[in-house]
Amino acid sequence: MDKADIGLIGLAVMGQNLVLNMADHGYRVAVFNRTTSKVDDFIDGPAKGTSIIGTHSMEELVESLAKPRKVMLMVKAGEVVDRFIDLLIPLLEPGDVIIDGGNSHYPDSTRRTAYLREKGLRFIGTGVSGGEEGARFGPSIMPGGDPEAWPLVKDIFQAVSAKVDGEPCCQWVGQDGAGHFVKMVHNGIEYGDMQLICEAYSLMENVLGMGCDEMHEVFKEWNTGVLDSYLIDITKDILAMKDEDGEPLVDKILDTAGQKGTGKWTGISALDLGVPLTLIGESVFARVLSSLKDERVRASAILGPGPVRAKAADKAEMINALRDALYASKIISYAQGFMLMTEAAKEHGWNLNYGEIALMWRGGCIIRSTFLGNIKDAYDKNPELENLALDSFFTEALKAAEAGWRKAVILAVETGIPAPAFSSALSYFDGYRSERLPANLLQAQRDYFGAHTYERLDKKRGEFFHTDWTGHGGKVASTTYEV
Repeated sequence: MDKADIGLIGLAVMGQNLVLNMADHGYRVAVFNRTTSKVDDFIDGPAKGTSIIGTHSMEELVESLAKPRKVMLMVKAGEVVDRFIDLLIPLLEPGDVIIDGGNSHYPDSTRRTAYLREKGLRFIGTGVSGGEEGARFGPSIMPGGDPEAWPLVKDIFQAVSAKVDGEPCCQWVGQDGAGHFVKMVHNGIEYGDMQLICEAYSLMENVLGMGCDEMHEVFKEWNTGVLDSYLIDITKDILAMKDEDGEPLVDKILDTAGQKGTGKWTGISALDLGVPLTLIGESVFARVLSSLKDERVRASAILGPGPVRAKAADKAEMINALRDALYASKIISYAQGFMLMTEAAKEHGWNLNYGEIALMWRGGCIIRSTFLGNIKDAYDKNPELENLALDSFFTEALKAAEAGWRKAVILAVETGIPAPAFSSALSYFDGYRSERLPANLLQAQRDYFGAHTYERLDKKRGEFFHTDWTGHGGKVASTTYEV
């Protein structure tokens, strides 16, 4: 029997669909699952009639692979990945490749790259986005790790990935944990996009008095313009879905959101690197707040409802304002995400290609949208772009949307509808373009109570001063450091 091109461990939904995708593209795949009955069910079911090889042990899996062997793990992130790696090491030979395709935390991928290199093995930590459908018909794939491993898997990964204008949504991201870092930022942006859409939906429902059918039509129209994206597309479908009694299904879903941690990781990474990732942070906190359902119900009885939610006088005007707020806030979300990747690249010595990353996100993944083509254009024009908002296309888009954006935020504040993502995006926009912020007073406060020193407008940067504000504090200053 011919040897397999690649092996895959973990036959949950993503693993099965990725294997079928590989088989569709002419690759012979060997599969293994700890619960071996899943292997048999897969081979006798979805994989029936294909060239996919079912195996019942790790040894059998490895033996079935052509050299250099390539084994992809599609298992739960964390300790499970490490356990499988340790089981594979004695079965593999120098030059073989282990691929982690789960949602692993990027420091783990950095650690695993070094660990396997010491063993003479090559490691790839790759983000795979697109869910069940993407895995089956073309995901966005973001590989990083050991650069020597990339040529060995490039053809397979690019063949099975989504394509946009003939280009695969899969390119080498960078060494060590770079691939999983980019996937983490992708997921953080996904949190932001979803929260923004939910805020627009909430204002339509609670202030404009719109029903699901009417909102469906609005999102359907939005999906033909600048907001054209996967998440807008599925939102229109969700709003049109009826339950068995003919009522909108979405109205019957409990308002508590789950999360798997990647949004939280993005926020923590931003704090560690000193990047103002405000919108994504608010989106994570909004999910946390939603989970306090019982407490919110009790609080609503004690604190009462918000202001009277009178319907806006001009519904069409407010719908346009919500579209502008959603578009402008989305620009800010991506600008913050790319700021985070830029800072991480400096910190870790990664050579990230931001235009290629935008291209990888244009197809297959959850945040895919037409808008990403404009991001690629921006970085193609200026690879050293400081902030997406400073590109001429996005500068003009933000300026054009600003009036509607403010109108939407004001509407939320006046009617008591929480809109943390819209609001934080607007505050960031106003802060980022402010030549002068009130941090001068903050520095004076820090120097007053902690002798932390300050710089002066009339002196060169890097020269620090301390004032004895009370008259008895002396001239001793605290150590100066940058956050």
